[in-house]
Amino acid sequence: MSLADFFTPIDLKKIAPKKGYYTSQLGDKIVHYSVDFPDLEEKTDIAIIGVMDDRNAVGNPGCSLGPDYIREKLYQLNEGGYSVKIADLGNIRAGEKVTDTYFAVKTVVAELIKKDIIPVILGGGQDITYAQYLGYEELEQKVDLVVIDSHFDLDEDNHGESIETTSASYLNKIFLHDPNYLFNFSNLGYQTYFVSQDSLRVMDKLYFDVHRLGELSGNVAVTEPAIRNASMVSFDIGAIRAADAMGNANATPNGFYGEEACQLCRYAGFNDKLTSIGFYEFNPAYDSNGQTAWQLAQMIWYFIDGFYNRKRDFPLNPKSQYLIYKTSLTHEDQEVVFVKSKKSDRWWMQVPYPSAGSPNERFHLVPCSYADYKTATSGELPDLWWRTYQKLN
Repeated sequence: MSLADFFTPIDLKKIAPKKGYYTSQLGDKIVHYSVDFPDLEEKTDIAIIGVMDDRNAVGNPGCSLGPDYIREKLYQLNEGGYSVKIADLGNIRAGEKVTDTYFAVKTVVAELIKKDIIPVILGGGQDITYAQYLGYEELEQKVDLVVIDSHFDLDEDNHGESIETTSASYLNKIFLHDPNYLFNFSNLGYQTYFVSQDSLRVMDKLYFDVHRLGELSGNVAVTEPAIRNASMVSFDIGAIRAADAMGNANATPNGFYGEEACQLCRYAGFNDKLTSIGFYEFNPAYDSNGQTAWQLAQMIWYFIDGFYNRKRDFPLNPKSQYLIYKTSLTHEDQEVVFVKSKKSDRWWMQVPYPSAGSPNERFHLVPCSYADYKTATSGELPDLWWRTYQKLN
């Protein structure tokens, strides 16, 4: 089956300005499926995918129409100081059943990653995140998932053995999926009054990383190590405050500012490890003057900008490009080893595998911050080290 079989073309008449695009605009640079399906054998770095299914977007019917509204704004933005190699594959329309849509997304994500192309998914409901995750099942590789959301979507799922889920319960599907390919989960921007203390205890018990909005507000740079650890990202537009992104039936007064959301997306683009990203829950019916569509278009622009400015400096190759720092802990006969890139000044921490761990590697490198290094130099074990060690065990 060809990938083209999953897609319907874009109607450019609906989204293109009457005068057409300037040669500097992305609408002139992106190879799009309006007549012929893009040739992915040509060098392609990023593929844009619309998913027009909102049947399980809880409380947000109408978000299936979001992809073309985002395209309309994205195509009007100017290319940065690089030459983009981006294909827009068109839209995956809602299948006869929700599971048909999931199958299409899963297949497309897996095939694109195999081709070393990053899928940028425009939803649709956030339940599509589960289909995005299932794309990694065929690849049989561990997944580090980052979700940017004001809630933990852990509601009880009533779909039994079916892969179908909802935007309020898809995390349950991911956490309980067998076989389990999830190594780490991080939430960025949860708001405490939207999450139960039981769910916080679950996150702690599983050694997952969850970061409250208040801890990140005005200090979004602290999210960079968590995002740098992600192989896939799911961004719920509801994580942005309603004043900056009102195009969502579930929008609330508080959340990330628009420019902070753009910075989060730039960090995702910078991440050498990231292989897919999805933007979900945008509902044009609630948008005002296209402001949320502009917000999302600019977030995607920053993701693209980050991608084309990647440092490709995941340690330790060659070793000459890195500095090694060793710190001793106060109460234990143990040292913590840190690695710093000379190229980007980014930090990683070495966490040893338990004695029965990986036969090929002695330690796992986890992205960290300078603050983690300072904690270790003060004689304390960074919390990130301990949680990572428990997961390796």
